[in-house]
Amino acid sequence: MKIVFKAALATTALVAFAGSAQAQTHTSTRIQYANPVVGPTGNVDTPLNFGEAITVAINEGLLALDIGTRYLATSTAANNTEAATPTVANTFTLTGTVSRDCSFYAGNTNAARTIDFGTIGVRTGNNENVNAAFEMAGPATATVQTLTAGCNTNNSVEVSKNDIRGMVNANPGGYDTDEFQANIPYAVTASWTGVGLNAVTTGTQQGFTVPTTGNAGSLQQGAWRSAMEIAFNAPAITDRGLVAGTYSGTTTVTLRAL
Repeated sequence: MKIVFKAALATTALVAFAGSAQAQTHTSTRIQYANPVVGPTGNVDTPLNFGEAITVAINEGLLALDIGTRYLATSTAANNTEAATPTVANTFTLTGTVSRDCSFYAGNTNAARTIDFGTIGVRTGNNENVNAAFEMAGPATATVQTLTAGCNTNNSVEVSKNDIRGMVNANPGGYDTDEFQANIPYAVTASWTGVGLNAVTTGTQQGFTVPTTGNAGSLQQGAWRSAMEIAFNAPAITDRGLVAGTYSGTTTVTLRAL
């Protein structure tokens, strides 16, 4: 009885040790008894349940009496530090900012932006009918084309004249307002390839005209880049003659990011 008590005590200590280690490590014990065997044989994992502990205690008691034999293998390994994840995925967000910008190449000097009609012809022949004398001999036209224009965001294309009267003679002297005038009205047409505001599509011909009787015009667009043409057309004045002098007017083309 004394020997069996010691075997049982040792087995109880083994079970207690395995139970305390379970929190941080995994311990597996394989026990096999033979010649003779009390209870089931094979693999037994610790911690043992109550039935297994009794079986081990009895067999260990027999071994203490030099009856039978035993095979014992014990392995210990640390548990995972946290729950295992067979699949792990991470999402990376890339961000950056593109500045809003509009471009219009208009030459390298101010001279490139001066449109000089030279002499604006009038009917000066002494054989002209009095009702046609000093009228414009024909229209005055000009075209400006740039190969680089556009904006990289929603934008407004704007055209404005400094004077709704068109080109104006600032020092005309005196004249009969029933027969003469000191201004030359002109229309401005802007055209380019672009898309409508907020549209996401293929670019098409875009444009608008500020008429001779208008002072400004605009058209909102989505981002575009293309060549751009600005056409000026001052139709021939046929109801009044032109007072002599210098005529001038300015037109501003603005590409404005929205």
